[in-house]
Amino acid sequence: MIAEPTTSAAVQALDASLNEDLEALRRDGLFRPLRVLESAQAPEVEIGGRALISLSSNNYLGLNTHPALIEAEERAAVEWGAGTGAVRTIAGTQTLHEELERRLAAFKHTEAALTFHSGYAVNVGVIGSMLDQGDCVVSDKLNHASIIDGIRLTKADRILYEHVDVDDAERALNEARQKGHRRILLVTDGVFSMDGDITPLRDLVERAEHYGAAVMVDDAHATGVLGSNGRGTTDHFGLHGRVALNIGTLSKAIGVVGGYVCSSQIVRDHLIHKSRPFLFSSSHPPAVVAACIAAIDVLESGQELIDRLWENTRHFKDGLRALGFDIGRSETPITPVMCGEAPVAMQLSDLLLERGIFAQGIGFPTVARGQARVRTIVTATHTTAQLDRALEAFADAGRTLGLR
Repeated sequence: MIAEPTTSAAVQALDASLNEDLEALRRDGLFRPLRVLESAQAPEVEIGGRALISLSSNNYLGLNTHPALIEAEERAAVEWGAGTGAVRTIAGTQTLHEELERRLAAFKHTEAALTFHSGYAVNVGVIGSMLDQGDCVVSDKLNHASIIDGIRLTKADRILYEHVDVDDAERALNEARQKGHRRILLVTDGVFSMDGDITPLRDLVERAEHYGAAVMVDDAHATGVLGSNGRGTTDHFGLHGRVALNIGTLSKAIGVVGGYVCSSQIVRDHLIHKSRPFLFSSSHPPAVVAACIAAIDVLESGQELIDRLWENTRHFKDGLRALGFDIGRSETPITPVMCGEAPVAMQLSDLLLERGIFAQGIGFPTVARGQARVRTIVTATHTTAQLDRALEAFADAGRTLGLR
């Protein structure tokens, strides 16, 4: 019989200290268990043995279960194996990886592309490697956490501007130019993940060009949603050739996993040699790469799924507004139901769960204090009947909490 290990005093002290942090989360109503899905990610999921309509997934087009992607994964696993066994710069680059990057560049109308393990990794890897002391990044105050962390890794100066405020962005750009920085990079989300609003990209690009700054757009929530065939924010505003760095993820509308940057060949070559997340991560398994290529095929084949996504979005937004809910400034399938304080958002989420709807509450630090919400995302594969059931649940739960 193997004796149970004795926990040292140092380990116990660490746990006690961390538990103090957890207790603070519990007091603020922010401690939440992981919700474990017992089914595939779909408009209806199973959690705790119950069938629930899901409004919590970024799977905008339902591509994660699309037959073309699954078949591509199966073929690639048989032909290429389960993994690659190396980083890209040693022995982990296969023809599939190069093909995906060619397809992404063509899809986004750029010269080149490079893939990373996640959208988070690409933001950290691009910003952290391209900017240094003597450079400056100009960033929207509500940019994604991965952008914020990428900025933290640089020695570059950073200037924030008020959310989607073009005049304040110009103030920041002018300040950066007056200081004589070598490189100035304006960074913005294309679609903001918590509020669902769209950045005023045309105006930002024009101001950035005036001050000699390059522009980076994170299209994690815009690819597959905005632009022709889902090409994203740059396409939506007709700015091809004027955005230096088109960032995105392969885990949302694309339906698989990974991140990418579409750019010039010079940027790609620079990142291959300088970006630590790229240099020190093993490459994507062949099945993942093949599924991503298949997803691009689906997007290029037509607009049907995207049109259905927007039909569902309009239907659900109109329903929430008619019920009297505050949905903020959302312009996209990301639709927050504003609750104010975190405990109210978590109560609303729990009441919805009781009524068969899986919609997660979100509070500080993901959003500012007093800005807690239940964030909803409809997909192309929701039925009208499912969305109407969700609206009925929101009506009942919102009435209970006095939110409408």
